[in-house]
Amino acid sequence: MKRHNLRVPALMVGLMALSTAAFADTTPPVKLDTGDTAWMLISTALVFLMTPGLALFYAGMVRSKNVLSVLMQSFLAAGLVSILWAVCGYSIAFGPDWGGHGIVGNLSWSFLQNVSMYTADADYGATIPHMLYMIYQMTFAIITPALISGAIVERMKFSAYFLFMGLWSLLVYCPLAHMVWGHNGYLGGTLGALDFAGGTVVHISSGISALTLAIMIGKRKGHADEMRPHNLPMTLIGTALLWFGWFGFNAGSAVGASPLAVSAFVATHLATAMAAMTWIGIEWMVYKKPSALGFASGAVAGLVAITPAAGFVGPMAAIAIGFVVSIVCFSAIKLKSKFGYDDALDVFGVHACGGIWGALATGIFAVKSINPTGGNNGLLHGNPHQLVVQAIAVLVTIVLAVVGTFVIGSVVGLVTGGLRASSADEEAGLDVTEHGEVGYHSDGSGTPAFAGVE
Repeated sequence: MKRHNLRVPALMVGLMALSTAAFADTTPPVKLDTGDTAWMLISTALVFLMTPGLALFYAGMVRSKNVLSVLMQSFLAAGLVSILWAVCGYSIAFGPDWGGHGIVGNLSWSFLQNVSMYTADADYGATIPHMLYMIYQMTFAIITPALISGAIVERMKFSAYFLFMGLWSLLVYCPLAHMVWGHNGYLGGTLGALDFAGGTVVHISSGISALTLAIMIGKRKGHADEMRPHNLPMTLIGTALLWFGWFGFNAGSAVGASPLAVSAFVATHLATAMAAMTWIGIEWMVYKKPSALGFASGAVAGLVAITPAAGFVGPMAAIAIGFVVSIVCFSAIKLKSKFGYDDALDVFGVHACGGIWGALATGIFAVKSINPTGGNNGLLHGNPHQLVVQAIAVLVTIVLAVVGTFVIGSVVGLVTGGLRASSADEEAGLDVTEHGEVGYHSDGSGTPAFAGVE
């Protein structure tokens, strides 16, 4: 038998060395709590489940010829963003501040150097391993760029989407996460903006970026009546997974099994339930029929709006937030026909507008007694300044999202020969033209539904 000499590339040697450094700390556990650690492991798994849930939620709302391409856009994030996060994203977002401006972290935690599984980082969770906090935040970084895909489904080239997602994650999401949650971040630290689990960082940033990218790419070809959801049961399954996973998203942001986690859990559920009921109530009045898609849209809007406020408001305030957000988002979706943009799956209408309301509502309803160490009182509890701070954080997020998305999209378009698939590819469906597969077959014989696939 012939033997081959195997040579390990220099890059792999470097990665292995860095990996060894990351795990070299064998210091016995200090102040780590097994209950908090267990809850955060569960929360991490719950938040990760949200991205497959989002994939189903989106995929059910597009035409059958694009179902796999839409699923792939979310699943791609689970792979690509995870690697980028470990290599340098986590360091940019949560590493020690670079330059003293509170905008980005330095690269001292790149390749997970100084991120220990044995000891905690006091700034991010004094009772859980630092590495657990890292991977918990990774799940947030995964789903955020995936949210953007809902606005550009059925028409963006996969190569362009691949490159855009990676660059946006590093150049928009990571700096914004640092500004809100990172070491000495400008918005969360210096300014004092409250964002418990991602109203600005996740929802406003992705929703505004989605609108910007949708305008850059243009409308889908065809008529609106040809673009109805092909599988609403799939969308409802996705909604269920999102609702379930969101408990890890919001209650997990307490970074421990604590009364604060309980408060965030309750607020999350009540806001979501109220928003779902309000949405179908609006439909009942306007269209005389409450729809399954309306219930799903309302539930997601409620989840979005309560995200920044979950750790700062009580149950009744959560219900009020859920009630108002469905009115806001239902109205925002109506803007599509007035202004003519094609936000295909209402990412701007639900995530940006719902996130903006949630961020402002935090400044209205926040009660310091719910979160004494990290919270503040809002307008209704004698502190109108908090609402002003929240508005500034919203504006900074919008500017960063618009400028960052436009620049990244323009560069990606030049590199990939355009952001948009060709007219012929769009007509045939991106499942076939971009991935060489189909989600469904025309009959039980195994014959592909579209030509060109064997």
